[in-house]
Amino acid sequence: MTANPPRRKTGGRQAQVTLADIEREGLRLGLSDLTVNGVATALGVTPTALYRHIDGKHGLEAVVGEAVLRDLQIVDDPDEDVAAHLLSFARQLRVFLLEHPGLAAYMQGLFPRGASGVRLQREAVEALGRRGYSPAGAVMMSGTVASLAINLTAAEERHRPYHEGPNQRELAKVHALLASDELLGPAVLELPPITSEAYFRMVMTGCIRGLVTAAPPNRPVPDVLTDLGLE
Repeated sequence: MTANPPRRKTGGRQAQVTLADIEREGLRLGLSDLTVNGVATALGVTPTALYRHIDGKHGLEAVVGEAVLRDLQIVDDPDEDVAAHLLSFARQLRVFLLEHPGLAAYMQGLFPRGASGVRLQREAVEALGRRGYSPAGAVMMSGTVASLAINLTAAEERHRPYHEGPNQRELAKVHALLASDELLGPAVLELPPITSEAYFRMVMTGCIRGLVTAAPPNRPVPDVLTDLGLE
């Protein structure tokens, strides 16, 4: 099965494109390489033809980002307690984000931007509701965990190139710099090797345990926020 060919200008008139065309080519390019000009070129039209359907770069990102998020399905094991569920939610989110470069940055910028984002938030709230949380409490809990997971994954995505090819030299310089410090050197050497996934799990586990302790299902949200420092 071959991909749909780009649309071309015919008869001196601008070829017509649809929102489905824009979404298809945007998905092919991927969020990390997404530009209005890139999609327009792929479709054989000028950027003006796209502006009939999207509101600039942000509109294009929303179309493509929400299309990607349609495929994100968080599996909820009903036997998991709150902490285990939230950790599973975070880990599933990380895997999906790493499989779709640029999606973490999309979700960092503004979220939700469409139906797919709203659906994910609703499902997260419903999952915590089944564990005794009010809608407000569930929004606070799931939103906090999701934000931390997204930010950690975005940082991991930016850091990945330093583990590959010529960029490894830059990482080696960082290690050498730390090793040369009389305080930091011995401390760093004492730490065991840790993978990105293990580091993510460690950070998320510590934060989730603290959050669950501060915000059990029956505690009013204003009390939780005050206790956590919101004045």
